[in-house]
Amino acid sequence: MKIVCNIKNLMKDMQYERMFFLICLNSLNLKMEFNNLLEALNNNKPLLALLYVVVSFVIAFIIDQIFIRVFRAIVKKSQTSLDDQIVEVLHKPLYYSILFFGLNISIKLLDLPDIAIYSVTGGLKTLIIIMWSFALFRAFIILIQWFSERTDKLPFIQSKTIPLFENLGKIIIFLLCVYFVMVSWNIDVTAWVASAGILSVVIGFAAKDTLGNLFAGIFIMADSPYKEGDYINLDTGERGFVRHIGIRSTRILTRDAVEITIPNSVIATSKIINESGGYSEQERIRITVDVAYGTKIEKAKEIMYNIAVDSENVSNDPNPRVRFRNFGESGLNLQLLAWIEKPEKRGSVIDELSTNIYNAFNEEKIEIPFPQRTVHIKKTNL
Repeated sequence: MKIVCNIKNLMKDMQYERMFFLICLNSLNLKMEFNNLLEALNNNKPLLALLYVVVSFVIAFIIDQIFIRVFRAIVKKSQTSLDDQIVEVLHKPLYYSILFFGLNISIKLLDLPDIAIYSVTGGLKTLIIIMWSFALFRAFIILIQWFSERTDKLPFIQSKTIPLFENLGKIIIFLLCVYFVMVSWNIDVTAWVASAGILSVVIGFAAKDTLGNLFAGIFIMADSPYKEGDYINLDTGERGFVRHIGIRSTRILTRDAVEITIPNSVIATSKIINESGGYSEQERIRITVDVAYGTKIEKAKEIMYNIAVDSENVSNDPNPRVRFRNFGESGLNLQLLAWIEKPEKRGSVIDELSTNIYNAFNEEKIEIPFPQRTVHIKKTNL
């Protein structure tokens, strides 16, 4: 019985060894067939080039699908559509880049003249660069528009500055595109870069004022010392509404209905008083008047207070108030403090209140003194 078991085990071991031998033999045959296939492909360059083209299409399709599915699944978890748009823009250049890479390899396998290979590979690289340039520019515009809707992140990117950044983006991407295209055609760009540097210096000196206004406009929009519709005072004394804040200049409409255009570089270095700034547009006005010595101060203060309260152009919050400031040379100095809703009403409200105070003092026989001088002439005997 023991001998029978040993014979069975031996037969079983021989079966496994046979199976292992057959597997090794098949692997060796497959390896030999694969080597024969590679040798055949090496001898048949057009067929190998075609195989590279087919494999490039397959790999490009697979990577593109993985890129789309994986990144779309990731960006869907975000709270913004910005990343979704960028994924849509970039997946096509990625697909064609992989495809053109395989085509470039297949072209080099063919026995073509050097000039043909140089032309085809240069053309393929140029197409890839152009496609990536357009994709990057579209992604750049998407980013700029997204930031322009969120001025709390980058205040200098606004709807009015989008054309500026679009043009700057076009110029930079175009220059990079030209650079890489020249590199792809094996053109030495050292001399071109040096010439461009010298040209940029010349342009910078020639357009110094324009560039100064340009950057000053960007900084004004970023810092926001004033905005369109604000009422501001200039160093030169002009006052008016800000009509337009441009890249090069700011336009102000004065109370005389005259529009003033000021270069941004001048405004950036000037002291600007923004009367519409602060917590609100309310502004306090002061009217100072003297009353004669001997006048009942409480009566004069009451008259001035009631005139301010009764005026429709004076704000009731905060309330008007009257202060006794000092003893003047000719009278007692009183000052009315009142708030107005809009800074541009300053002149008309001061005129209204001053007129009413003068008329009320005349009715109440309150004297408004004026400076007087007594001249003594000494008479001498000659």
